[in-house]
Parts: sequence; C-alpha cells; structure tokens
Amino acid sequence: MAANQLGHHSLKKILVRGTNWIGDAVMTTPALNALRANYPEAEIVMLANPLVAELFQFHPSIDRVVIYDRKGFHRGAAGFIRIIKEIRSHHFDAAFLLQNAIEAALLAAFAGIPRRAGYTTDGRRLLLNYPVTITKQDRLRHHTDYYCQLLARLGIADGDGQLCLACTDEEQQWAAALLDSDNVIAVNPGAAYGSAKRWLPERFAEVADTLANRYGAKIVLTGGPGEKEIGCDIAAAMDAEVINMVGKTSVRQMMALLANSRLLISNDSGPMHVAAAFSVPIVAVFGSTDHTTTCPASQNVKIVRKQTDCAPCLLRQCPTDHRCMTAISADDVLAAAFELLD
Repeated sequence: MAANQLGHHSLKKILVRGTNWIGDAVMTTPALNALRANYPEAEIVMLANPLVAELFQFHPSIDRVVIYDRKGFHRGAAGFIRIIKEIRSHHFDAAFLLQNAIEAALLAAFAGIPRRAGYTTDGRRLLLNYPVTITKQDRLRHHTDYYCQLLARLGIADGDGQLCLACTDEEQQWAAALLDSDNVIAVNPGAAYGSAKRWLPERFAEVADTLANRYGAKIVLTGGPGEKEIGCDIAAAMDAEVINMVGKTSVRQMMALLANSRLLISNDSGPMHVAAAFSVPIVAVFGSTDHTTTCPASQNVKIVRKQTDCAPCLLRQCPTDHRCMTAISADDVLAAAFELLD
C-alpha cells in the first residue's frame, strides 16, 4: 500500500465533494468509511446537492453536510461565488473530489483549499495537487471500487469495504407505523436517469400481485416525484393491497421504508443501492446499463437481464424498441424473487 500522501495527523477539516446521483452517492460510502478510518479525529464535511445531502445526514463517516443547490440558492455565477465564499469560510485542510467534473476542482481551488485530490477526469489535472491518473481499467471498475481506488492510490485504505447508510430511531418508527407489517415487499419502478432503465409498469404490477398472494405480503411502491404517474399506473393495475408512496416521501423516508422491507424489486436506480446499503435482498432488472459496474454491492442480489445486441447502451432514452427490457418477462423476475424469498 502506498504511504498516505496527505498525512495522517495534519488534516483536521476535510471537505468531500459528493456525487450528484443517489445511487452513485451510496456507492461512495465504502470510500467514506476508509476516509473516516484514516482520519478518526478530523471533521469530515460532505458538499452535495439537496437530494444527496439527505443521504448523509446521520452518517457515521460524515460530521456535517453543506448543501450545494445549483438550481436554487447557488444558481448561476452569483451562486457559484456564494458557495465558494461559504467553503472558504470553513478553512478546510483538504478536499477529496468524488465527483468527476471540473467544477468540483474549480470550487476547491477558488476556495483556497491547499490539498485537492481527485481523479484526472474532465481536464482538471492542473487544478489538483494530488491528482490520481484515470485509466481505462478504472472506467471498467465497479463504482464502489472506483471510489475506493482513488483513496487507495493516495495511501488511504482500510475501512470495511461495506456500503453504509443510517436511519434514526424516529425514521424507523415512522416507517414501521406506516407499513404496519414485518412482511413488506418494496417495488421501485422508476429510474431518475431516464426511461431506458425502466422495466414495464404492467409487469411490475403482475410481479407485485403474484408475490403478495404467494407470501401474504404487503406491497409498497417507492420512487421520486417524477415517477408519480408510473406509481399510479401500477397501483391501478394491481388487485392486491398496495401502499403507493411514489413521489410522497423525502429521501430519508424512502430510506426507512426500504430498510423495513424484506425484498426489493427494482430497476437499476438510486433506491436499489439504498436497499443494498441496508442488506435488503434485491431483484434488480438491468437493460440499458452495465450491471458489471453498477449492480448492488451486497449479498442476496439477483440480476435479471437479457443479452441483446445493443445493451448496455448507457442511453437515457431508447432510440429503438426497448428490446433489452421487453425481453424480460414477469416470470423471469418472479423466478429470481422466489429464489431469494424461499
């Protein structure tokens, strides 16, 4: 292992620029655990957008969260100057840039942070004084390993390598009261990145009905505000009792609902990774995205996918006939669910 290039004891205040997607952010948690293990006495502050910031409230590796709202308070040039001033006022010793964009390096440099570490993505090498060269192999790594490798090459290893999120007792009690059952199966039919990642709503409904009947389970639907229509379509198509919480929860409430479920059926999505962090068994439906880099990093996971000539394409919208998803039947998903539940 390389010697710690940034010094074990000299860093008292550390800024971490988080990723912008919930799923990616969950996959950074093993790296955050390693950072905490190496700097147990330092104050570690997460800079993240409003949604991702919610994930890291009450996280054991994070002491404080600073919200960077590019669509609101920090919008435009004036907002960029505003967040730079805010960061500068904290007098950070170092910044670890988990986000790949050049903007993250510009923020850290303009804020006067003396040690700036990150991958050499997006043409930002000259802005980093602890650059880690990005390689072709790095781009093929599972995302959890991708972030851990960044720190490992700076001499920051250790940590337990596990995904980690935390809910408060109050959040757990809220979810338990809403669900009113220990036998809950969650269904997450959306995917914020785009429609190419979404399996068919009517097949989600068929799977949910079958599982509810076979296991006497209560079904809860989860998802973001942009997926309300999908949630309503699935609920309307189902015969079994369903709690439709799509677009009705905060990120933290969604976390608590998933933490109280015995199984999740999901597209490749942020909630899928949240469930993985709580060790919930998962049936993950993959089409346009690459399961080798973004599958749930936990045990008791079944990946359902069909080999097609165009997948993974990594596109937001399918330009053809969505064959990677239409090829997956309800029976395919049910077989995976039965294997986990039986």
